[in-house]
Amino acid sequence: MSRSKNNSSNMNTKGDRVVYSEFGNNATSPAIERAVPNLPPNQQNLKVQASRKGRKGKTVTIISGFQSNQEILTALLKQLKNQCGAGGTLKDNEIEIQGEHKQKLLEILTKLGYKAKISGG
Repeated sequence: MSRSKNNSSNMNTKGDRVVYSEFGNNATSPAIERAVPNLPPNQQNLKVQASRKGRKGKTVTIISGFQSNQEILTALLKQLKNQCGAGGTLKDNEIEIQGEHKQKLLEILTKLGYKAKISGG
């Protein structure tokens, strides 16, 4: 009877396995994460399009279709922003560059070895 209930968590563990967890655990998050294939540039099909939707009339050029990890995309984003002379961001594996730079971005991406095409009107 010397056992007490000092450990009152919502999780019962058996060795290293989690038997029950009510709200999730950070220890299991790498197992749940979806692996992103890190394809070379010549195997990626990218779409370049200009959009104003949800941006109060401001035009943004969106490059989508990447199958690379975040480090490669952030390096590419920095290079594209420098060459376009504009700001930009990385959202949901899509690169957004401020302004309408479809032709310029298409040329830059093809020089880097990506398969890219202009999408939309």
